[in-house]
This record gives sequence, structure tokens and C-alpha cells, in this order.
Amino acid sequence: MNETAIRVEGLGKRFRIGTPVSRRSLRRGLLRAAEWPLRVVRDRLAAASNPSERAFWALRDLSFEVAPGEALGIIGRNGAGKSTLLKILSRITEPTEGRAEIRGRVSSLLEVGTGFHPELTGRENVFLNGAILGMRRSEIRARFDEIVEFSGVEKFIDTPVKRFSSGMRVRLAFAVAAHLEPEILIVDEVLAVGDTEFQQRCLGRMRTVTGDGRTVLFVSHNLAAVEGLCSRALLLRDGRIAAEGEPTDVVGAYLGEIEESAGSSYACDEAIDARAWIQEASLRDERGLESGRFSMSGSIGIRMLLRIAEASHYTMSIQLKEFDGNPVAHFPSEDAAFEVPGKTGEHEIQVTLPPLRLYPGRYLVRLALTDVALHTQRELQKLCFTIVQDGKLCQRSLLRRAGLVFADAEWRVRAHGAES
Repeated sequence: MNETAIRVEGLGKRFRIGTPVSRRSLRRGLLRAAEWPLRVVRDRLAAASNPSERAFWALRDLSFEVAPGEALGIIGRNGAGKSTLLKILSRITEPTEGRAEIRGRVSSLLEVGTGFHPELTGRENVFLNGAILGMRRSEIRARFDEIVEFSGVEKFIDTPVKRFSSGMRVRLAFAVAAHLEPEILIVDEVLAVGDTEFQQRCLGRMRTVTGDGRTVLFVSHNLAAVEGLCSRALLLRDGRIAAEGEPTDVVGAYLGEIEESAGSSYACDEAIDARAWIQEASLRDERGLESGRFSMSGSIGIRMLLRIAEASHYTMSIQLKEFDGNPVAHFPSEDAAFEVPGKTGEHEIQVTLPPLRLYPGRYLVRLALTDVALHTQRELQKLCFTIVQDGKLCQRSLLRRAGLVFADAEWRVRAHGAES
């Protein structure tokens, strides 16, 4: 058996962001390819002289190894480079520098329906994915019933995948990826699409995979799942490894990083190359004043300054989370029949969350702005608040781990068949 399943050495990935100077014709592109050494020099000079087109390093100087049978968790904030790393390891994109050695057959689940052809049925896509992995038809057929049963889409297996919901696609995609016996299983945050029961089944399946001596790379914001599944973890920050080691220690470093940077307000002072973004955000108490402390029985206000550079159809959502990443509550603008401004300019948006009666503790606020036309989303997770006990709900001291919500219940007693 090889000593390592994955070896990464000095890995880096650079993207060019901004507006290109001009569109290049095919003929010009071919000529440029023939002049490659001169082109590299000219491109670098052009990038230096063109402020609207600049380089962005999504990954820089990454080095680590993963042993066969090891489950490695990769955590970090949005934009830290997690998905870029997995795409390089899955051979979807090439690195700009360094190298990544993969020993074994890789099965990746990076996005909902990855590798599925929308016009083919679920059955046809199972065989297609198996063929891509290099499996014989007889091998796929031997696993087919197990895959379909695990996915729970038996009734729709002969329906074109384009008619599947996102949950159905991810269930079938994971079932295919995990059951066709890859030596290395790479899983991104897509498990968040499934329900709680299915997530637990997926985690159980990944434990089985590692128990069989195969390797798992697991990216997730569910820190409890990372601690429960993985034997080692990496924390990425700005494309580099910020911490590595025992999952509990790495998760602790990540939570400390989040708490240090999060507050009751956020302001973006630099220009952003985007169609729309949240310029400012702050938490407000019932008097409209900025605050990071709220009572269990009080409402929470959020003020946002939205900047629209290009008109489009936008939606927004607010999600409350525990510091370990577990979701608590979700408030999409569509559910409230609220139309997010789509015209260019600045727009102030105020939202009032109802009293949720959350137990005392620290919570995060995730704001998401979605461009419906382009199916793109910008996220902001730099706000946090503390819930304190105000004495109105209960006179005794409340234990944080007793639950999430301190809710009222209706108590009755029946005596001899009579209600009292």
C-alpha cells in the first residue's frame, strides 16, 4: 500500500479578476499561443499597467499529505480557497504553481448534480458516472440497487435528472459517489442541501468508506460533523493553511478567528468588483440603536446598506447560526413577499426579527444576497450577537445546552376524566 493517497506540494492557484482590455479572436488567440514566451512577458506588463485587471491568489503555497484510510476535514470562511483546492484535487482545474499527486480512483461531489447530464434519466446517469470512474457495466449493475435505495429516489429513477429537485439530485449524486468504491472520496458542502436524516446517512456512509481503508476529504461548515467524522483537519485562511492537526484544536482556532473578527456592525470601505453587494450592516435594538446584546424576549433589528452596480433581480436571506456552524433560523426575503431593490444605486433595508426566545449564548448572522438572473450569491458573515437572560421568561439560571429555544408549553391536568 502506498504511504500517501494525496500529496500536495507548494500548491497555488491564481485567477485574473477585473474587466479584460478586449475580447480576443480565435486567430489572435492561436497566434498568441505560438508566441507563448513573449506573451507571458507582455501579459504581465499589461496586468501591471491595467488597474482594472489584477491577479487574485485563491491558494498559495499549500503543502500537506493525506494517508490512505484517513478522513481529512477542511474548514475556513467563504473565499478561503476550500472549493478551489477540491477542484484541483478533482482534476477540474489546474494549479498555477506547485503540484498535487493523487494515488487512486477519485469520486467527487462538489456541486449539486456534479457530473450528471440533465437530459439523461437517473438510471442512465448512474451508469454514466460509473463509466467515468472506469467501472465495468457489470460492476455498476451489482451496486445499482444499493445506490438507488440509499438515494431514496426509486420512483423517479427513470425520470430525466433535469426534473429532479436540488435535494433529489444531491441524494442520487452522493449515493453514486460513495457506493462505486472510489479509493478517494471528495465531498464539498453540498450535503447542506439534504435533510437532517439524509445528512446522518451520508456521514455514516463516509465512516464506512474510511473504515474500508479508503480516503475522504470533507469540506463543511458543520463543525460538529467535521469533529465527529475526521481524524485530522486543516484550517484555510486567504488561500493558506492557518492551522493543522486534531479536529477539536483546529475547530477551536476557527471559532476564535470568527469571534475575533465578528461584531455588531460591518462596513466595506474598499471598491468591490461585483454587480451588487452589502456595503454596510449593523444590528439594532428595539430603540433603533446599534447593539450586540439582546434579551431572550426581545426582537433583533438589522440595518443594511445595499449597493447595486448593475440592475437585476435580487433576493436576500438572513440566517442565524451557532458559533459551531449549526443553523438556528432562516429568513428569506421571498417568504416575506419582500421585493429587494434591483435598480442601481444605494438602498437602505431594515429588517426586524421577531422574538425567538433563544437560550443565552453567542450567535452569528449570515447575510446572503442572490442575483437570481446569474444564479450567483454573495455572503456576509461578520455580524454576531449575544443573547442574555432578562428574567421575564424564567427566574432560574438557564443552561445553554438545554436547548436552542425557551418556548412556552400549555400544561393541563385531568382528574377523574374532568379537565381542570
